[in-house]
Amino acid sequence: ICFVVTKSFLLTCCLPFFLMGMRYYFSRKVILHYLDCALHTDMSDIEQYYMKPPGSCFWVAVLDGNVVGIVAARGNEEDNTVELLRMSVDSNYRGKGIAKALGRKVLEFAMLNNYSSVVLGTTAVKMAAHKLYESLGFKHVGVIEHYALPGMTRSLLERMFFQVRYHRYRLQLREE
Repeated sequence: ICFVVTKSFLLTCCLPFFLMGMRYYFSRKVILHYLDCALHTDMSDIEQYYMKPPGSCFWVAVLDGNVVGIVAARGNEEDNTVELLRMSVDSNYRGKGIAKALGRKVLEFAMLNNYSSVVLGTTAVKMAAHKLYESLGFKHVGVIEHYALPGMTRSLLERMFFQVRYHRYRLQLREE
């Protein structure tokens, strides 16, 4: 179509690179802005957000003196659920069972604190993350298309070149 419209072979060859560049630019912009938001909210004061509130906690996985993973849990008394948050494992240590151990820690915490279920939301695109949650017993309960991450401007270009799906999972521990 580009060649028919422009009659330019050069422009037609360059268009895919331009589109990939725009996708990369907006993906990087959104993700870096999201990380900046996280580092200026809950991750800037882990004690205040995750250690002080009742029913919440934060764990760090350490291997050979290096932090290799983190996970947080934040309780919600209104519906007696705990939310698994901020699960992350250093890319050099993935595939070693660290994420599964961190996830189990949250489940153990939820059971010890008599929560009825554990919920989580993820924008992960890697199937390994979804398989991890399912291997821990979570059930996929829905997806939100065109999800807006904190810090997204929702500009036309951003919506064209960067879209996020937000997956919700739930693990029922006991009936209420």
